[in-house]
Amino acid sequence: MEAVSNSPGNETTESTGGLGGKYLTFHLDNEEYGLEILKVREIINIMDITSVPQTSDFVEGVINLRGKVIPVVDLRSKFELSRIEYNDQTCIIVVDVGTMMGIIVDTVQEVYDIPSTNIEPPPQLGGTVDTSFILGMGKVKEDVKILLDIDKVLTSDELVPLQPVGEG
Repeated sequence: MEAVSNSPGNETTESTGGLGGKYLTFHLDNEEYGLEILKVREIINIMDITSVPQTSDFVEGVINLRGKVIPVVDLRSKFELSRIEYNDQTCIIVVDVGTMMGIIVDTVQEVYDIPSTNIEPPPQLGGTVDTSFILGMGKVKEDVKILLDIDKVLTSDELVPLQPVGEG
């Protein structure tokens, strides 16, 4: 018979057990976020974005990436942060969330290998604050990175109007 321990240390390992791995980090406003490197397809400089009418405020529009039309979301707007002018540091991270999408971020930082022992569950911020899109809080040296579940950040039901005719 196996011994089961209910010590506080086990809760973190169980609830974030499979989250260790490589994360691409980026800045939005004054915070640093991370997303699983396996979801990232490429990082490109900001480019011309074609706006699409009747989409959510956070949907900037679409880009033509080597012949493929990809929707682009401004992550600042999605997280209800103030917008800023795009500059030479602004990037689009192309991610695969079942479909290719771009997210606009202030600056891309670096890739960290964060072991699951350094990832804690998202904090409980009360019933009115939705933290379901946060995978966990990654501790890197003295800093904390907010690790995003990009599939939950970019829910497909919000982007339905962007589906090309004949694909929905």
